[in-house]
Amino acid sequence: MVKKRKSITETTTTMMIDDESAVTSVEENQAFENLSVQLAEIRKCNGVVGYILRSATSATIDLKEPEKIVEYAILSSQVLDSSHEISELFDIGDVQSILVEGKDIKALCMTIGENKISIFMEKTVDHADILNRITT
Repeated sequence: MVKKRKSITETTTTMMIDDESAVTSVEENQAFENLSVQLAEIRKCNGVVGYILRSATSATIDLKEPEKIVEYAILSSQVLDSSHEISELFDIGDVQSILVEGKDIKALCMTIGENKISIFMEKTVDHADILNRITT
């Protein structure tokens, strides 16, 4: 009896990874994590209602009133989008931060790298102090 030979072939797939994008992704994740830690500390301050932190792939939301997440998220998104449109329309350069005050609450919104941040607080809170804590 003659044995048949089996031919085994391996299929290999070559994958190219762009080193810059891999590093950038790691750096962006690290920046997101660092901002998360800073915002968690700011959230403990008296009068801070909460915050929303968004990146291209992740989001963190911490609010005293979780039933209002949708309203705060819409406000945050609209403020950031509108500030960029106004910046382009009037050619005033990049907007570093924007403050919107309502009757009882104010929102400090900014973009740091690829991360979009909105911090919601009572009107009596010093938003300049919070801005300094984020940007330093």
